[in-house]
Amino acid sequence: MTSQITVTDLYKMKKEGKKIVALTAYDFPFAKIVDESGVHMILVGDSLGMVVQGQSSTLPVTMDEMIYHTKIVANTCTRAMVVGDMPFMSYQARMEDAVVNAGRFLKEAGAIAVKLEGGAGVSHIIKAISDASIPVQAHIGLTPQSVHKMGGFKVQRDEERLMADAREVESAGAFSVVLEGIPADIAKKITDAVSIPTIGIGAGPECDGQILVLHDLLGLNDRHLPKFVKQYADLGKDAREGVRMYVSEVQEGKFPTEAHSYKGAGQK
Repeated sequence: MTSQITVTDLYKMKKEGKKIVALTAYDFPFAKIVDESGVHMILVGDSLGMVVQGQSSTLPVTMDEMIYHTKIVANTCTRAMVVGDMPFMSYQARMEDAVVNAGRFLKEAGAIAVKLEGGAGVSHIIKAISDASIPVQAHIGLTPQSVHKMGGFKVQRDEERLMADAREVESAGAFSVVLEGIPADIAKKITDAVSIPTIGIGAGPECDGQILVLHDLLGLNDRHLPKFVKQYADLGKDAREGVRMYVSEVQEGKFPTEAHSYKGAGQK
């Protein structure tokens, strides 16, 4: 697949047993890298509250902030399917607000779809947004926007409730569902039971696809990492070393040199 990934492509991948690869991105340079690396889906996650803004949770992120970052990513990508993450209180209060806010991601930011957290309790919202011709990705299990209600970031093990949530969001029209913080055996049962693709994060290897937060994967997050994160690079270490070297060379008069300086008129 060389053209932009669509919902139809994801359904086909699930049917053929091909793994879907997803990552987060929030700005131009990383969106370009991720898009060119072969990722199928980019989520502009409200995780930006923690990894970009330095917040302790995702709750403070606003709609305008999400639109801003999603627009940057959508304008950058030529292949990956861009999904905008609906932030806390952008869809929970009123159905009309939920549909309008979801529409902003497509109309103003150029996203292809939106994601929202919750299972059976938000299935009516998923249906309303989907009925407005806006593709919706659901998110069940550990849902960070409900961190206070859940009493922290805890693995979710209620198989009956999780299966009911998955079936409800599928019936409501969700085109896929993120499974977060769910035991691998339960995630496999859900994946086998629903016709829509499942995207796992801390949900074992049997999901139809996987997603991680980019900053965790690249070693740019110096906070505690969950068990499910695998760090593939240490850009944080490399960046700190580079900046320290720059500071040292400026202070010692080693930078800039003649090679980094312009000459006067008539000089080569």
